[in-house]
Amino acid sequence: MEETEHSNRFAKDNQSTDKVLAIIELLSCSKEPMRLIDISNQLNYNTSTTLRFLNSLERNGYVYKDRETLKYQMTYKLCGLASHISNRTGIVEIASGPMKQLSTNLGECVCLAVEQDYTVVYVHVADGPGQMLRTTQRIGSQAPMHCTGVGKVILSEFPESKIDEMIRLKGLTRYTSNTLVTKEMLLNELQLIRKRGYGYDNEECELGARCIAFPLRDYNGQIIAALSVTGPLGRMTDDFINSNFRTILEAVQDISYQLGYHS
Repeated sequence: MEETEHSNRFAKDNQSTDKVLAIIELLSCSKEPMRLIDISNQLNYNTSTTLRFLNSLERNGYVYKDRETLKYQMTYKLCGLASHISNRTGIVEIASGPMKQLSTNLGECVCLAVEQDYTVVYVHVADGPGQMLRTTQRIGSQAPMHCTGVGKVILSEFPESKIDEMIRLKGLTRYTSNTLVTKEMLLNELQLIRKRGYGYDNEECELGARCIAFPLRDYNGQIIAALSVTGPLGRMTDDFINSNFRTILEAVQDISYQLGYHS
């Protein structure tokens, strides 16, 4: 009997937490302060429950209630908390652990890259056991966007105007016979990446090397970086990628989740 009461109390507490978070998210996304009745209606809560949670948020400094209009809005307290988190944990700190584990499990190099001035910049790498990093994938190294897996994944979210500017500034240099050297070829590849959610470098930047790359998204759902698993063509076979796809995807989702992305 006591165990049942404890379970019921725990479930009720969880529901209350969910409701408070829903109120925070609603007010944070609202362009205007909101009335109690509107908050209740949008979330399908009764007004007494909504008022109780709003009073708690107001007492703790997260919500402000205008005494004339009786409307509620979020304060900047959450921004302060977010700033502390941002200052403490950058993307490299968040990604390094999952990357190291992934590299150990797969025995291949795992790379983290961002875009800067229409160029890929590698900001962190985890080398597989006994493997040697390619020169282009050392920390701080730069690489073209149009012929790398991470570069194409990041480009997949760019509007066509920015892709045109990238081509104008950087060109579509041929590095191997597999390099995409026309805008049409690149756009077709980016469309495929958007459809399936990941991309490849099939010996497009360097002969004998292949990678699979995934986007890393932040709390806005925007791609802010990309992660790739890369290795020699003889090891990065379709069978290897297929058998380890779930492992790679879970690491990517873990990093994006810590960056605030909830799909």
